[in-house]
Amino acid sequence: MPKMKTKKVVAKRFKITKRGKVIRGRQMGRHLKIKKSKSRIRRQKEPAKVAGKMARMIKRYLPYA
Repeated sequence: MPKMKTKKVVAKRFKITKRGKVIRGRQMGRHLKIKKSKSRIRRQKEPAKVAGKMARMIKRYLPYA
């Protein structure tokens, strides 16, 4: 049986923690920061959790993570 392939697009954007949770980076944090508050910019830096069916689907795309 051939090896399963990893979806590279998903591997770039998501990480799986040691406990199996899926985390992602937050959106809207790259540029145009001048009009955003300092607290909002700070919140953008911390990763967000992915929950439910979406997390299961992402884990299927990352067989060796």
